Amino acid sequence: MPVADDQPVSARPEAQDALFIQSLARGMSVLESFQGAERALTLTQIAARTGLTRSAAQRLVHTFRKLGYLTLAEDGRGFRLDLPVLDLTHDYLRMNPLVRRASPILLELRRNARERIDLSLFDGPRMVYAARMQSKRETFFATLVGNSVPTACTSGGWAVMAMLPAPEAEALLAKARHPQMTPRTLTDPDAIRTQIAQARRDGHALALEQILMGEVALGVAIPDATGRPVAAIHIAASLAEWDPEEFRRRMAPLAAEAVRSIVAG
Repeated sequence: MPVADDQPVSARPEAQDALFIQSLARGMSVLESFQGAERALTLTQIAARTGLTRSAAQRLVHTFRKLGYLTLAEDGRGFRLDLPVLDLTHDYLRMNPLVRRASPILLELRRNARERIDLSLFDGPRMVYAARMQSKRETFFATLVGNSVPTACTSGGWAVMAMLPAPEAEALLAKARHPQMTPRTLTDPDAIRTQIAQARRDGHALALEQILMGEVALGVAIPDATGRPVAAIHIAASLAEWDPEEFRRRMAPLAAEAVRSIVAG
């Protein structure tokens, strides 16, 4: 978590780590300050989001502008991330062995399912989308790689939690945020536990209108070589076109076969 620039170094948690570079951490906090921002940020906003002094934020923003990672907004009233950040995202996806292995399998799944296919990576309280093969229903931000949703309110998240050891899943659920993303989003922990238990029995999870109204989504967790869940495949479609149980019968075998192919690869 960002800390104030004028906080004594000895008071910071990393102070005893001889290899930890405080100045680099402060710089990264500037880039991280753009998480969730909907428009360009001013220096004052960046300082507030990072806990840095305004002068420290100014020096770091200037450095990132020189390096190309930040640019002045079109109206001159703030700063936004620039293209080299996207280069890093591309390199992450290109070098991630799971994403590389899964990509051709997801394309085949998209051809067979003829519905939206997502690959999301498990990151504790959130699932982060690493591949999205779109349908025409989604909003702009929902279609972007890198978009994340709470683990506790998605089909893929339920499937991942079902594969975790029960104490770990319970600890994750206890710390989870429960945003009301739609009128039907489950926020009661007991209701979410029921979905996790069912996913554990079925090998997949089915979610109705948890993230988007009118959407049904089926998720299957992807384990690593040790059996620990690291990601999930989602297949999503419109409730106007599918009965939920028919969707489950049609899509669960396709998603399970895709996961088997990814693990075997």
